[in-house]
Amino acid sequence: MAPQHNLLLIFYRNPELGKVKTRLAATVGQAKALDIYLKLAAHTQNIALQTNANRVVFYSHQIEENDFWPDQYFKKEVQHGQDLGDRMNHAFEKAFALGYGKICIIGTDCLELSKEVIESAFIGLTHHDIVLGPAKDGGYYLLGMNKPNSMLFENKRWSTHTVTHDTLLDTLKLKRSVKLLPLLSDVDVEEDLRAALL
Repeated sequence: MAPQHNLLLIFYRNPELGKVKTRLAATVGQAKALDIYLKLAAHTQNIALQTNANRVVFYSHQIEENDFWPDQYFKKEVQHGQDLGDRMNHAFEKAFALGYGKICIIGTDCLELSKEVIESAFIGLTHHDIVLGPAKDGGYYLLGMNKPNSMLFENKRWSTHTVTHDTLLDTLKLKRSVKLLPLLSDVDVEEDLRAALL
């Protein structure tokens, strides 16, 4: 694998009624939340296909065949680890072991994410160690690295407003250079959905 080659990791929760978008489901109902989740995932798939990178979908529980992640364009893996940090770190370590030089990870929650933003992240890794796409809720919608940094995944309160702040503190401790991407909205609650569609 050429060290300069780009790899896009996509973390995807298996679409089960009542197990996706639970905060959104609290106000719109489980069926509508699942429908919205699938639309978000389809948006992510569409922009990923436009991106100049190899692609791996990491399923939360099990690989699903013949879904809307076509095998000819997306390699498929299963997430491993106790929490989100462990699972992301494992995915990055596996990718670096394969020889990739620029790796970005995204979820399927951001309707505002575009091909241009992802490509900007990969370009940013030419001159910076880390690229971070901050979300308005305090988390991040994208993390990119050009070398392993397991510290970025430790001691975080995942799915809280402190994740981006704590990650940036880690980059200072590690003395790593960081490129920040535009501030975008993840869709976690009904207000986020309305804002993303405005």
